[in-house]
Amino acid sequence: MKTLPKAPFYGAIAFTAAILCLTAWLHDFFSTTGAKTIYAAECADGTWRGKTCTGHLVVGDRHRFKILKAHREVLYWVAGSSEPSRKLEGCTIDNAKDWVCPLPADVHAIVATEMRHGDPVVHPGKTRPLHAVPKWKWLLLEQGASFFHDADD
Repeated sequence: MKTLPKAPFYGAIAFTAAILCLTAWLHDFFSTTGAKTIYAAECADGTWRGKTCTGHLVVGDRHRFKILKAHREVLYWVAGSSEPSRKLEGCTIDNAKDWVCPLPADVHAIVATEMRHGDPVVHPGKTRPLHAVPKWKWLLLEQGASFFHDADD
């Protein structure tokens, strides 16, 4: 008769699984809402020079995008804002991380009309400026971390 491994073995598996899930969540590998979120940073006490802030980064808006592939639409909104959600129509959608939509009439209200591999595609002058950071960095900025100077966009 075979014996089962001792309980510490199961604890190690559970601990490893928890760390992997936390890491995946912090790197936005999956979303609990089904929407893709772009985490923005602002430059305090300085100016932007490309991706570098001459001051320090502070937390910016969270821009959310929900894909409606069957309708060829992308809903977008700023999390926590009183502004209503908006809709991009006539989009070409491969999946939640790869899509492109025609420019809407109100281009200054959106930061991206295209995603490639889960990252917003910057179209200077056609959409609002954006300096994106990963979720883990945004969460640290939200807690008051002031030692970051570079955005990841």
